[in-house]
Amino acid sequence: MPNTRSARKQVRVTQRRRLKNKSIQSLCKTNITKAERLIFSGELELAQEAAIAAISSLDRAAEKGVIHPNNAARRKSRLMKKLNEARTLSSAEGSTPAS
Repeated sequence: MPNTRSARKQVRVTQRRRLKNKSIQSLCKTNITKAERLIFSGELELAQEAAIAAISSLDRAAEKGVIHPNNAARRKSRLMKKLNEARTLSSAEGSTPAS
């Protein structure tokens, strides 16, 4: 329980910030999940657009201080790695000669 007026105000400020940060984090997670779902389903054109949206939301969250910049970079790297692997697999399947 806060004892001083300034401590009570700080509790209110912290609650506002927590709610704002929670919505930004949730948006990031949702965008990443959508992109991964499209990658694994094989819809690479839509997955590319979803990955761009996910990366944008991660950058925005890092810029606002909601997540650490290294955290955003790690998540972007993992997402792009999955997308690039799916692309190479689909191009390898497409270029195999039919016997």
